[in-house]
Amino acid sequence: MPPASPAARRTAVDVAALLERGRTLATPVLRAAAGRLAPPMDTVAAYHFGWIDAQGNPTEGDGGKAVRPALAVLSAEVTGADPAVGVPGAVAVELVHNFSLLHDDLMDGDEQRRHRDTVWKVHGPAQAILVGDALFALAYEVLLESGTAGAGRAARRLTAATRALIDGQAQDISYEHRDRVSVEECLEMEGNKTGALLACASSVGAVLGGADEKDADTLEKYGYHLGLAFQAVDDLLGIWGDPVSTGKQTWSDLRQRKKSLPVVAALAAGGSASERLGELLAADAKSTDFANFSEEEFAARAALIEEAGGREWTAAEARRQHTIAIEALGDVDMPEQVRERFTALADFVVVRKR
Repeated sequence: MPPASPAARRTAVDVAALLERGRTLATPVLRAAAGRLAPPMDTVAAYHFGWIDAQGNPTEGDGGKAVRPALAVLSAEVTGADPAVGVPGAVAVELVHNFSLLHDDLMDGDEQRRHRDTVWKVHGPAQAILVGDALFALAYEVLLESGTAGAGRAARRLTAATRALIDGQAQDISYEHRDRVSVEECLEMEGNKTGALLACASSVGAVLGGADEKDADTLEKYGYHLGLAFQAVDDLLGIWGDPVSTGKQTWSDLRQRKKSLPVVAALAAGGSASERLGELLAADAKSTDFANFSEEEFAARAALIEEAGGREWTAAEARRQHTIAIEALGDVDMPEQVRERFTALADFVVVRKR
């Protein structure tokens, strides 16, 4: 019998409930951690997480997809532990993730995140840097204060993931100033920037629950390839996503000259559309009027990327990485219900619209 399709699996597992469970378990601990920060950093962090508006009024903001917390608490169940065992790991990973968002928004000049002005836009660059640094430190406090036997091992894995994440951001920035980036370089960058932290999220709860190194490594393999699928979908949304759903500008990644997978794949494809795209992007890099480009000019570049096959290749790569992630689950002994939930989360990543 062939395996169930992603749509069929989603009917068997309530992914929304799975994401909400991770968010519900992690948020009180996350709020308490952010509340430790000295003023005004506590307020700035609360704004970033969507708990208050720019005037300090409580709000029900969009806290993101919560995939990482969901994975962290789910991974604790691999060992038979209660999901709550994975909460310190879920919070630590979220703190590191948001440290990176605060700094990335400033470095990339992004003015909007989750349909709101970014922290640096509202509170200034200095506060964005300071609060990002503070969240990074809090992540290790929360993890090491968990008191479990696996806390030290979990911290080592989070350290390695964070270093890879920073390497990935450095690669991403450097690629913006190059005419050409290979597909292999792009995948390496995205594996660092996105795959490493999702790998940690997929294993950290299990480590806190007492999983051995082999199982933790295999869960990290699942998360790493899930991260590559996740980023491939993000790259598609960064060009063709609906701004109402993504909370970003139209043609967002093209406006930032990002060498994302669709762009890199299109440039590597050869043919007339690929050559024309390369000529345009090379001219864009030297243009003094790039910030004033019209919607039509960005749309023309997106059309060339699609004509050269970059959009189709990236969608196929997302599916390929998804398959590798699912196959890795077969090497870990876990309750079947837990395996089904890991699979459903992976399916969610490749079909999302935001």
